Amino acid sequence: MRFIDSTSFCFHALSAHRSRTSLMLLAMSIGVASVVVLTSLGEGARLYVVSQFASLGSDMLIVVPGRAETTGAMPPLLGEIPRDLTLDDSLALYRERSIEYVAPLLAGTAPVSNKQLERELTVIGSTPEYFKVRKLTMLQGKFLPPGDPKRARQVCVLGEKAKNELFGSGRAIGKWVRINDRRFRVIGVLKSAGAALGAGLNDAVVIPVAAAQALFNSNSMFRVLVQAKNRQSIARAQSAMIKILRERHDGEDDVTVIQQDAMLATFDRIFSALTFTVAGIAAISLGVAGVLIMNVMLIAISQRTHEIGLLKAIGAHRRQIIQLFLLEAAMLAIFGAIIGLLIAYLMSSIIAQMMPSFPVTIPTWSPIVAVVTAIATGLVFGIMPARNAAALNPVIALGKR
Repeated sequence: MRFIDSTSFCFHALSAHRSRTSLMLLAMSIGVASVVVLTSLGEGARLYVVSQFASLGSDMLIVVPGRAETTGAMPPLLGEIPRDLTLDDSLALYRERSIEYVAPLLAGTAPVSNKQLERELTVIGSTPEYFKVRKLTMLQGKFLPPGDPKRARQVCVLGEKAKNELFGSGRAIGKWVRINDRRFRVIGVLKSAGAALGAGLNDAVVIPVAAAQALFNSNSMFRVLVQAKNRQSIARAQSAMIKILRERHDGEDDVTVIQQDAMLATFDRIFSALTFTVAGIAAISLGVAGVLIMNVMLIAISQRTHEIGLLKAIGAHRRQIIQLFLLEAAMLAIFGAIIGLLIAYLMSSIIAQMMPSFPVTIPTWSPIVAVVTAIATGLVFGIMPARNAAALNPVIALGKR
């Protein structure tokens, strides 16, 4: 039997039982679509995080309170912190000439209100250098004014979302808001930006670090962001920072200095691993689809015994019967994979329109792996029905209707 005849035979066999064929195509297409969509979301999350951190620049260092680690890895999540990282510690870093800017951070949450409107927002205490280190952009007004960082000025800068929630379309510059029990005058609104270093500025309020210390009754800094003068100065700045803080902390290595590039590479590896893990979980649905194909084809054999007997009566060999059923399973897998890819690209397009800031990207390998896995699954689970069909006795098969 020629290949074109085999293909035509299988096509007519599938089209003759549309409900059964549709069920198997649906199962296979859902499996393929799941693999492609979930991997696109995982890849999009990786690209989003990488772009957010990359936008901060490659010449930034992050000082975190805790046991000293200078390898670029994240600090331990558990363990006692011997000494707080203070505002004076961060200001002492300016002794190093290879350091351009130092931005101490003190973060917390607090209710922020304007008249009857109130929202629970992230409150970030920092200095004017935070604007330069984070490469922020103002939508309206100005950022925190320069001056003595130990002076608790009652001014604040709102994120764009926070401004809209508290003031709507009205003017916010010059107005007063209440944070906890303290009043702050709005002097600026930040242009919408993504989240980085655990701080989403879109729905946050930035106040002077001294005001944040008074607001939260804390002298401990959450982080200290340090920007070196250039990329070549990073190693020198890192060594100097460790030395300065060691001297201030009685010889104790109780801070972690993280390089931006090292942290970026760590997140890149984590999200890549998560993408492959999610793809593996989604591929299980292809296995379920394969089991469905096998079971439905096994049932179909009992309904097609007369057809199989007729094929054997006119001279079809056992191998040809097996090839016919395997070709039928492969066609189901291929058509299901094509439908699944169309669904996946449609869903990715919808997600991209709903979340324009999120880079929904389908990796090149994802559709290829999904289609190959679908075809392999169809063939593997089609072997048993094919062998059962080939083993039928032609005389007995012709006698069954």
